[in-house]
Amino acid sequence: MFQISLEHEILLHPRYFGPQLLDIVKQKLYTEVEGTCTGKYGFVIAVTAIDSIGAGLIQPGQGFVVYPVKYKAIVFRPFKGEVLDAIVTQVNKVGMFAQIGPLSCFISHHSIPADMEFCPNVNPPCYKSKQEDNVIQEEDVIRLKIVGTRVDATGIVSYFYFYIYLHTCEPYRCCLA
Repeated sequence: MFQISLEHEILLHPRYFGPQLLDIVKQKLYTEVEGTCTGKYGFVIAVTAIDSIGAGLIQPGQGFVVYPVKYKAIVFRPFKGEVLDAIVTQVNKVGMFAQIGPLSCFISHHSIPADMEFCPNVNPPCYKSKQEDNVIQEEDVIRLKIVGTRVDATGIVSYFYFYIYLHTCEPYRCCLA
């Protein structure tokens, strides 16, 4: 995660003009950018500071006003080779799904170590090692190494190529939002 300076334009309807104008611009900034994703910066986790709100520019023929806003935000953009902790959310024969903060990811069964096999007849379904000393099931915390990323047409960053770096994390509590 990084804290970086960003810019965004807020389009405001004339009905919001009044004494609370700046508060409305700030609230709209939080609503429009927090939780979004761009290919360049990744996920915007939170706006930490608003540096400046520029002078509004009236849109001809509409009455709307555009306010340029400069702000600082915490962003999350995983990189190739980065090792992250994830919470397993679903396990099936083709692989497993996991959550890394705001990012949902898929780990193909081809990326799961060869000594682990899918066990569909247990409840909940899981991947077990042949010696049955390692088990990965829903709600487990695993550690992943990113081996590739891609950005789809909607601008949402999709991370589909993972390699299980360690079978499970040490028994500590992870703080994953």
